[in-house]
Amino acid sequence: MKATPVKGTRDYLPKEVRIRDYLQDVIRQTYEEAGFERIATPILEDAVNLDKSEGGENLNLIFKILKRGQKLSSALQKTDVTEMELSDMGLRYDLTLPLSRYYANNRNDLMAPFKVIQMDRVYRAERPQKGRLREFMQCDIDIIGNASADAEVELILTTTKALERVGLSHYTVKINDRRILKSIFSYAGFGEADHEKLAIIFDKQDKIGMEGVRGELMENGFAEPAVEKFMGLLEGDSLDLDAVSRVCDAEDVKSLQYIMDTVNTVSNGAFTIEFTPSLVRGQGYYTGTIFEVEAEGYAGAVAGGGRYDNLIGKFLNEDIPAVGFSIGFERIFSILMEQGFAIPGQKKRIAVFYDTATYAQALSYAEELRQEYIVSVIARPKKLGKFLNRLETEGYDGFAVYGQEDGVKFFG
Repeated sequence: MKATPVKGTRDYLPKEVRIRDYLQDVIRQTYEEAGFERIATPILEDAVNLDKSEGGENLNLIFKILKRGQKLSSALQKTDVTEMELSDMGLRYDLTLPLSRYYANNRNDLMAPFKVIQMDRVYRAERPQKGRLREFMQCDIDIIGNASADAEVELILTTTKALERVGLSHYTVKINDRRILKSIFSYAGFGEADHEKLAIIFDKQDKIGMEGVRGELMENGFAEPAVEKFMGLLEGDSLDLDAVSRVCDAEDVKSLQYIMDTVNTVSNGAFTIEFTPSLVRGQGYYTGTIFEVEAEGYAGAVAGGGRYDNLIGKFLNEDIPAVGFSIGFERIFSILMEQGFAIPGQKKRIAVFYDTATYAQALSYAEELRQEYIVSVIARPKKLGKFLNRLETEGYDGFAVYGQEDGVKFFG
């Protein structure tokens, strides 16, 4: 049997779990202070829901679960069996689709608008590499039932407050609108039917660069004049909101400007929020505003989200406005660990050693010390000095030997 975890998953040591729990608590408390309420959904979703969710390339990364028993046997007897005939459910690849299904199923019991927290694990059949896990934590907040740009403002301000509270600084909020992006596609000469395919290719820009995007567009048979006009628009530095207002719906630009101005006003310019026309976000369910947070010195986004006004409607046959923002918890955790993060204000952690005859007394002594410290009671080892080195490595701050008058001793 293998002792190592499955590729793309991780075991976490106690000191890592303490930090992960602390970060999640801070994020959750920040969300709750802003009036968001936490829900929980299953990790399993119906295969039909996953397949029709417009999750972009994530649809190729779904962990699908085989049918069981007679249903599987019957499917395998067919000559040309399809994937959908073999699988009837899968693991969620994000928290937005489960939330949409949840809302459709429970809307009569929920507030309107519904301000919701989801903090849970999701699963993607990624190729394992640094920064890409197959099982990872997401921390989401969403507002369902508010079509106003005020919802975007609140999500941005609440999410950035959570990032600041966990210790992330020097970051930029990048914002765009899928409707503006589609207007740019049309202006360049691309047909509307190609817009989603264009968005998927353009979303790779941060990985393959603008020349890589040009290459993929040409490989996919798009007309060279449209490709060159599109690339020319984005390779310059002049494509600001004023420029795009000449080719886009004025209301879309006005909405984006309102979000940016309001965020700047309320935050007193504590961070930069900027229009980024190259921002795409790969999920096909986004219908309007999209945004990401990038931390200085680190590649990729640490948070992202957008408006998805049509996804819940797939369940209810009516459009329900919705917008969400997700913190990339694993990336935040990695960044803070690289910076040597320590939980602020945490009680010091000590060990109390005891001999067999003094166990009961040592427990009482430890209980007294717990008024001031986090205390673990441990039988005194034969080689105490060697064991103390291990304690220090594990993050303990000191120790005490019951019965010795010198009390608590600290390392260093």
